[in-house]
Amino acid sequence: MLTFRRILPHRRSLSALIAATLLCAALVPAAMPAFAQQPAPTPSAPPPATATQPAPMQAAPSTPGVPQATDPLVPPVMPSTGAAPDAANPSSAPADGTVPADPTQVHAEGEDPSVSAQLPHDLSPWGMFMAADWVVKAVMIGLAFASVVTWTVWLAKSVELTFAKGRLRRALKGYLGAASLEEARDVGPAGPAGAMLRTTFLEVKRSGDLPADGIKERVSISLSRIEVAAGRAITRGTGLLATIGATAPFVGLFGTVWGIMNSFIGISKAQTTNLAVVAPGIAEALLATAIGLVAAIPAVVIYNHFSRQVSGYRLLLGDASAEVLRLLSRDLDRRDAARASGNRAEAARLRATAAAE
Repeated sequence: MLTFRRILPHRRSLSALIAATLLCAALVPAAMPAFAQQPAPTPSAPPPATATQPAPMQAAPSTPGVPQATDPLVPPVMPSTGAAPDAANPSSAPADGTVPADPTQVHAEGEDPSVSAQLPHDLSPWGMFMAADWVVKAVMIGLAFASVVTWTVWLAKSVELTFAKGRLRRALKGYLGAASLEEARDVGPAGPAGAMLRTTFLEVKRSGDLPADGIKERVSISLSRIEVAAGRAITRGTGLLATIGATAPFVGLFGTVWGIMNSFIGISKAQTTNLAVVAPGIAEALLATAIGLVAAIPAVVIYNHFSRQVSGYRLLLGDASAEVLRLLSRDLDRRDAARASGNRAEAARLRATAAAE
């Protein structure tokens, strides 16, 4: 009995030792996940200043004989990756340092991206003409043709007036040096001056011995008609200049209005008011007005120039007609004087004959 009492304390100590060993074996697996949740430090990427790293869970001290209880409702702590968001991590930036382009900088809001590919790149007059609407093209072609007609009339009438004035001046010089219509015929004038002289001779021949006053009146009427016909002939074509000068700006304005209407339609289709879309159509429209002014301004200037030149030509025609009438009057006076002298001689002869009888 005494021996059993001595051995009993040794058995209790051995049981306590075995229980402590089992408790330690049970606590070691429970403590391992907590230590495994601690991330290894990354020297290349320090944690951001604003984020705080949570402290790892520490195992609570255990008392001998009481195992550690774990709460199944508490989720295990997820391991931290140790990486900050891409916006805070400098290593997440592009390596080449380029910044992606802002889509709003490429195309305006609501703008069709295909509009820029449809814009005309040639803004020269020829390029704008080729890109214009067919109505605007027709207006431009008509105005260009009117401009060509203007310069053609200027060239033709300048040559015609130069030669016509030269002929009249030479005829006037011959008439001033002539003493009679016969001497004036020897000058051989051409053009209206020659027609005046031929008409005068024809009227004198037809009138015969009729009174001189009647002959002068009829010749004056004929010469006035020749002057009118010559003035009408020299002004042929100048009325076209007046028409071009008066209507070309309005025709160009019509092309401009039509082109601007098409520009507004293009703006509504493109759904944008970008100047790159609006400017080409307006430039094409204004080109029609520019061509109209190019056709109208020279036409008006040339018409005024020809008006002064024709007035000078008509003055020369009046001078030639006056010289022909002067020569006619002289010839008729000579005829009347000769006729009166003959009558006096005949009367003297008759009186002498009667006295002799």
